[in-house]
Amino acid sequence: MAHKTPLSRRDFVQKAGILLAGGTALGGNQAQAISLQNPGRDAKEARYIGQEGKRFGMVIDLRLCVGCQACTSACKSENRVPKDKFRTYVPEYELGSYPSVRKAFLPQLCNHCEAPSCVSVCPTGATFKRTDGIVVVDNTICWGCGYCLNACPYDKRYFNPLTKVADKCTLCAHRVDAGLLPACVESCVGGARIFGDLNDPHSAVSKLLQNAPASVLNPAQGTKPRVFYIGLSHEIQSIPVSQAVLDDWAKKLDGLAPSEWASTYEGGK
Repeated sequence: MAHKTPLSRRDFVQKAGILLAGGTALGGNQAQAISLQNPGRDAKEARYIGQEGKRFGMVIDLRLCVGCQACTSACKSENRVPKDKFRTYVPEYELGSYPSVRKAFLPQLCNHCEAPSCVSVCPTGATFKRTDGIVVVDNTICWGCGYCLNACPYDKRYFNPLTKVADKCTLCAHRVDAGLLPACVESCVGGARIFGDLNDPHSAVSKLLQNAPASVLNPAQGTKPRVFYIGLSHEIQSIPVSQAVLDDWAKKLDGLAPSEWASTYEGGK
């Protein structure tokens, strides 16, 4: 994994200016050589191309989610996610109004959109969508400019303090390519996360979407997410701000020692 120093705004502008100026000066086919394409994808490497003929997606059945954070822990362990950063997590919400209120969990991760806004703004080609729909970041050519972080309408990207580049959920593409399930799916104790090929009408994920009404987060953004939710309340469909774990938050306010209550999300030990 590459380690880089943060790219300042000035450095970014200078690099972009040099590349654009060079392309203009060369003209013709030579200009296309400075196209900021992705070397791994251009070389047709399997991990960059993905699985031909497949279109992966995930269904999260909120009727089965218990908010245990097993997915959060499994993801951090599998992908070596830095402290205080998350590729997936499960915040809690209170729905309704007093006295008729209830708790709701909303597992969140990169939505691996059909029309990802993060891809179109990336100036280096580091962020791209594989042929199977998984959106990934190549940290060997990412400059860390942050354009994709700002472009994501779901706020599901972060700046990795170790690699100094953009980072996010990849649906555990390395596991998927090996015939395994994403770590969060495999660890879900309630069976709330279902992953598979949306192009296969006989896959578990396709059958579930055929038989149960599902919705996506922030549909007005027009990015066509490939993470679907069953039982999603309109009250949280736009992803309002929430304390990560309300029970932990309450115990923290009560002054209890973190070792007695802190979840993985809160950084407890």
